[in-house]
Amino acid sequence: MAATPKLFYRGAAATSSTTLYTVPAATTAVLTDIVVSNTSSNQQYVTMTVDGINILPTVPISPNTVITIQPKTVIPTGNIVAGFATSANVNFHVSGVEIA
Repeated sequence: MAATPKLFYRGAAATSSTTLYTVPAATTAVLTDIVVSNTSSNQQYVTMTVDGINILPTVPISPNTVITIQPKTVIPTGNIVAGFATSANVNFHVSGVEIA
């Protein structure tokens, strides 16, 4: 089995739930790092789920702030990491490891 570090998603958040990453066939993924930045001058809220279960449940992020979490969550084939924020001024950087 090969373990390959991967960038799962990097970019601006949508304002409604959007798929950020889907675990490929015959693969298990480990979600290792989530970095969320709020580049606006207003507080924003972020929600992120793994297979429909909240890992960031409407978390407030202060203006011009970055939060980092390292969930180390195992995600089976076909499961989805989704997320959104109250503003497109929020950016996601989501990374992990794929094991195939």
